[in-house]
Amino acid sequence: MELPPELRVALDEELQGLPAKKLAAVAADLSQRYRGGAPVSGGKFVQSPADATAYAAFRLPATFGAIFSAFERVRERLPEWEPRSLADVGAGPGTASWAACTVWPDLQSITFFERDQGMIALGQRLAAHAEMPALAAATWRNVELAGAWESAPHDLVVAAYLLGELPETTLQGFIQRLWAMTGGVLVLIEPGTPSGFARIRGAREHLLAGGAHVIAPCPHNAPCPMAADNWCHFSQRVARSRLHRQIKGGELSYEDEKFSYVALSRMQAAPVRGRIIRHPHIQKGHADLEICTPEGLTKISVTRRDKARFRLARDLRWGDVLPEDSD
Repeated sequence: MELPPELRVALDEELQGLPAKKLAAVAADLSQRYRGGAPVSGGKFVQSPADATAYAAFRLPATFGAIFSAFERVRERLPEWEPRSLADVGAGPGTASWAACTVWPDLQSITFFERDQGMIALGQRLAAHAEMPALAAATWRNVELAGAWESAPHDLVVAAYLLGELPETTLQGFIQRLWAMTGGVLVLIEPGTPSGFARIRGAREHLLAGGAHVIAPCPHNAPCPMAADNWCHFSQRVARSRLHRQIKGGELSYEDEKFSYVALSRMQAAPVRGRIIRHPHIQKGHADLEICTPEGLTKISVTRRDKARFRLARDLRWGDVLPEDSD
C-alpha cells in the first residue's frame, strides 16, 4: 500500500535536503532504543527533533500501513458505523489520524495527545498539507501520557505502538483511562512480536472483564485460545521510497510490517465464523488454513478435488474473515 498523496508530499518535503547517511545513523540508534525496550532518559524514546525526523523517515510508512489495516478490519465489522470524533493518544507525528481520515473521510474532529514537543511540531507541519479538514484543524495537547490528564469522550480512540513505551505498572490504569474516553471503538496496536501480543492480550482480557465487545481480530469474546508459546499477529505490505530503502539499507521496494492489535467496542457487531490468523499455505494440490473461530483454533486443509472450496481457500488472505456462506 501507499501513503496518501498529500502525506507523501509532506514527508518528502520534511526530509528534503537531509543526508541519507545521517538519517540512517539516527534511525539506527532510535531503532536500537525501541528494540531494547527502554528509553534513553526521561521516559522517552524520541530525544530530539532529529529523532522525530528520523522516526518519520524510518517508521511512519510502516506504522501507517498497520494502523490502516486495523481500521479497515473495524470498518469491515461495523460497516454502518461512522465515527465523528477521534482521540489519537501517543500520536507521534499523527500517523494514526492520517490513516483514520483515509478510512473514515467524514471525521469531523481530531484531538492529538502527545508528550514530545518535537513530535508535535513535526505532526503540525505534516498536517498543514492535509486536504481533510479534521486533520488541518486538529487540536494538539501536550500531556505526560503516564501522568494525570483528562479527556472528553470520543467516538474512536486509538493508541498505536504506545503501550510498550509506558511503565508496566501504569498499563492497566492507562488502558482503563482509554476505555473511559471511548464512546464507540478503542483500537490498540503493538508490534507483532510475542511481547507486543502479550500487551494486547492483557488489555483485551482487562476490558472484556469490564463489558467491552471485541470487534477485531477475534471472532469471539471468549478467552484467547492462543497457546503460551505462540502469538497472534498480522502483516501489511508497505511500499518503500528510494530514501526509505537507503535509510533501512534494503533493496526491496516494499516491506512487511508485522503487528498485533485489538479493536474493542461498546456496541456488538454481527458474528463471524472465523478469521485467518496465519499466511495460508497454498500448495499444488491443497490449501492449508489456520483459523480462529468462536470454538477455538482450528486448521483446515482443502484439496484441489473440491474445486469450489479450493477456489475460495486460495483467495483468502492472512487476516481475512471467513465468508458467511462458506463451509
